[in-house]
Amino acid sequence: MSRIVIFGGHGKVALLASPLLVAAGHQVTGIVRNPDHVTDVAATGAAPVVADVEDLSVAGLTELVRGHDAVLWSAGAGGGNPARTRAVDRDAAIASMDATVAAGVDRYVMVSYLGARRDHGVDPDSSFFPYAEAKAEADEHLRASPLAWTILGPGTLTLGPATGRVEIATNPASGSVPRADVAAMAVAVLARPESAHRTIPFNSGEVPIPDALDAHLAR
Repeated sequence: MSRIVIFGGHGKVALLASPLLVAAGHQVTGIVRNPDHVTDVAATGAAPVVADVEDLSVAGLTELVRGHDAVLWSAGAGGGNPARTRAVDRDAAIASMDATVAAGVDRYVMVSYLGARRDHGVDPDSSFFPYAEAKAEADEHLRASPLAWTILGPGTLTLGPATGRVEIATNPASGSVPRADVAAMAVAVLARPESAHRTIPFNSGEVPIPDALDAHLAR
């Protein structure tokens, strides 16, 4: 059994991942900003904690992480506000990584997106540009950290039902995947220490998640 803290505990991916983790025997803490979301998080079997990652210092985030065995970052500003996107998807994410190190926790899983990188190629005039920039900087900071990190790079997220099957992506410009399968992938890599220091780009596909991971991690 591990103790796992999820930032963005009320997000769509987190609400799907939490019951899977609980069913696997883990203790889950779900960090939420809005007190109105406590009931939804508790219904997954996770223990909700109200905290606003935008307002917390590294020291404050360290106290949230302390006592856990792994961090799952699934928080996001949701787009539409460039300043808040930078504050959450870049600044708070980076602070959480530094806090994880300070808390003496080794494992960190980041939910990013397919194609996240410095040379992402997104038009600066696009509304997606601030998010692409924020995720590129956050992912870069994570890769440079001493953490046992895994970065998940799913394609366009959908609300479709879980399939349990994916394809490791080779084309960063296309593809989609249900959030439920992203949640399952997060749970899978948290159980796979050998997935540390790997970026895993994926879309929906025909290969069961464990088999897809086996093949990818064997490379």
